[in-house]
Amino acid sequence: MDVSETETDLSSSAGVTTGSLARRLGVSPTTLRSWDRRYGLGPATRTQGRHRRWTPEDVAMVVEMCRLTAAGIPPGEAARTAKAQHHPQPVPVAPSRPPARPVAAAADVMEAVHASRSGSGLPLGNVRHECKGLARAAVRLDAVAVQEQLTSVIRAYGLVVTWEEILSPALQAVGRKWQSAGERYVEVEHLLSWHISATIRHVCVTAAPAQREWKSAPVILACLPGELHTLPLEALNAALAERGVATLMLGSAVPAEALTTAVERVGPSAVVLWSQSGSTASLPLAHHVASTRWGIRGARTQSRVLLAGPGWGRGQRPGLLRPRGLQDALVMLEAL
Repeated sequence: MDVSETETDLSSSAGVTTGSLARRLGVSPTTLRSWDRRYGLGPATRTQGRHRRWTPEDVAMVVEMCRLTAAGIPPGEAARTAKAQHHPQPVPVAPSRPPARPVAAAADVMEAVHASRSGSGLPLGNVRHECKGLARAAVRLDAVAVQEQLTSVIRAYGLVVTWEEILSPALQAVGRKWQSAGERYVEVEHLLSWHISATIRHVCVTAAPAQREWKSAPVILACLPGELHTLPLEALNAALAERGVATLMLGSAVPAEALTTAVERVGPSAVVLWSQSGSTASLPLAHHVASTRWGIRGARTQSRVLLAGPGWGRGQRPGLLRPRGLQDALVMLEAL
């Protein structure tokens, strides 16, 4: 859903309440009230009674504020820009508002605490501001902002840093949120996952050599039987393509027999087996793949096997490689 659709859904002649606006934009009511109190970023017209109504112009202003803060703009600067675009005349604010920046900074911290405790806050912790912005855009179901930020961060930091420091933490936070909130936020994870997958595949396609004259045997990447989480493997696949390493991406839930057959037919230099949870990790299968021999008679050989993903646990496995993350996996595979 893009921002124009959000504004259309939220806007009506009667206006919307603070609670309704907060739910649809993925911020807490406390955050909206804080923006109003500190920056004058509230309804331009006040009605009698406790329930304020946000007009279409007010909604557009708050949507712009969300966009700017998601992109890493400081809240004060973002508020001035949003107000200038949608409310050219300054909105009066309470005279007791403290102008000093240290107090405002402390208020920003309290706002983040309130947001993390609210139904719409995500448990992100200490991460890059781009990660927070991406998660906020996903919670708002703002597909345009999500895609814009994905394209921007990959261009700025490269695929490896973007995955490890921005995309992976955001996905983990969204996953923890919907697991703790029942069926809520599943749509947020699906939206974020789809755009991340589409962006990573674009990197893979544009980075792969035009002619398939690889210098070495390919690397097979596969999820174990029953494992459906492919995004980490997609990121590794794209990163290898950027480095000119041939790959064969088999995707999710690869049956054991199909995996063994692929190894025998392709003769890969290495096989990466992804397991997200302990329920899908299978050491017997990993050892079977590692012992599978391929090649011509008299010169048959075996492939190195990498156990990737949290499902394998933290311990090392004799005879099998255990990368700690995307960068570590790349170092291991390039050494082969």
